[in-house]
Amino acid sequence: MIDLKEKIRNIPDFPVKGIQFKDITTLLKDREAFKCSIDEITRHCSKYQIDYIAGIEARGFIIGAPVAYQLGIGFLPVRKPEKLPSEVEKISYELEYGENILEIHKDAIDSGDKIMVVDDLLATGGTTAAVFKLIKKLGGKVIGASFIVELAFLNPREKLEGYDIFSLVQYD
Repeated sequence: MIDLKEKIRNIPDFPVKGIQFKDITTLLKDREAFKCSIDEITRHCSKYQIDYIAGIEARGFIIGAPVAYQLGIGFLPVRKPEKLPSEVEKISYELEYGENILEIHKDAIDSGDKIMVVDDLLATGGTTAAVFKLIKKLGGKVIGASFIVELAFLNPREKLEGYDIFSLVQYD
């Protein structure tokens, strides 16, 4: 496998001072690294009989949609406020540097649907935990979540205990 960590650049003080942003745009630009990332996450997700991939705006769309396509299943966009055209369920949550809101269409999930959440980066686990709550509120069953990058030093798995959490690159 390609050393994906070499393909990720660090941007200091972004989006706010003190944050060391792990920029995956350099990984996405590299066709082999991008393909490897999608293939490995797809391989992991294929262990489960899931109905949907839920991708978190915006980079979760870039990773999640091709994974869903490769698995031959549907893709559910989880978006920032006022981006979805139909009736939504929403949740507010804390970020490591602020607060945000996420929404999903109320009719996106049927009771019992099995869902894997996909995003580019797992930091504190707050965003992912919020998406898990949204999915459960609509009657879905969360299988777990898959990421390219995990900031393990922030202990995100504590907030996601009991779920399968998979990441390709960890920063300790």
